[in-house]
Amino acid sequence: MTDVLFLRSDELSGLATPAEYVSAVRSGYESHGNDGRAEPRTKLVSEDPPGMCTGYLAILPELGAMGGYTYAAGFGDEDAHFALPLFDAESGRLLTLLDGASMNPFKTGATGALAADELARDDATTCAVIGSGAQARGQLRATATVREFEDVRVFSPTAASRDAFAEEFDERLSADVTPAASAAAAVEDADVVITATTATDPVVRNADLPDGVHITAMGQYDRRKRELDADTIARATYVPDLRDRAFQDAGAFLAALDAGVVDEDHIHAELGEIVAGHEPGRTAADEVTVFDSGGTGIETVASAWMLYDRAKERGLGETIEFAPASEALTGE
Repeated sequence: MTDVLFLRSDELSGLATPAEYVSAVRSGYESHGNDGRAEPRTKLVSEDPPGMCTGYLAILPELGAMGGYTYAAGFGDEDAHFALPLFDAESGRLLTLLDGASMNPFKTGATGALAADELARDDATTCAVIGSGAQARGQLRATATVREFEDVRVFSPTAASRDAFAEEFDERLSADVTPAASAAAAVEDADVVITATTATDPVVRNADLPDGVHITAMGQYDRRKRELDADTIARATYVPDLRDRAFQDAGAFLAALDAGVVDEDHIHAELGEIVAGHEPGRTAADEVTVFDSGGTGIETVASAWMLYDRAKERGLGETIEFAPASEALTGE
């Protein structure tokens, strides 16, 4: 039998700061850019009851880790449940099983922050956030660790939501955080724009974006999801987390491709290629950059590896037993 450490979601909460998540995710993308493997998500959709079962995997040899998410969302429970197995990349042995819900906004936010660190101008001080949910919180908390923002403006369609978000982060950050009356007002003269929505129509328009802006768009993980218009994609240096994912479910990129304003060669590089130093990031102050984040096993495995190490150090978790195939796969 193999001893496997099971870690509850509440045990993982507070084990790492947003900055530490960014550092872990940076190591993950560097490994992927050098010799790692990752594939876009597999998503199976049910109509009755409505829901989806999905997952994505990565092998990160430089970290020594591999694994990924499997989760179900919707269905009769009308909730989401995340299981995250993590394996040793050399032996193949299952090391830990994480209840992965609590870490999700932090690992996703760290990915956006890493992209902003690679692609935003060094002197960026103004940030616009479109969205006010858990993912918007995770994105802003992490991105504020890589740039010293002085002014943050948030827009969400519901006034109470954007007001509450602005009040929360005005206390949390050193920046002046205020609600904006519209998305256009939020992005005016912004240096960094974060979109964290479930929009099916663009929430940010090219005409409203200043030169030199960086955009992290993390709500475009489905062909029907589209936070940015086609002209923004065409104008920008476009960087997805995974090249193959851009062609599978990056809604705004696929819409721009369908409109004929970009071609398949419009993808500048994957994020890991830039982090590992194989491709350049920003090359000009007036350049517009877009990072398209749809969720991958890279940040998932890298974050889980960090949390697993910390949990072991603190004596957290419960040991459960798994039988390897050499013992259990007998057909008897």
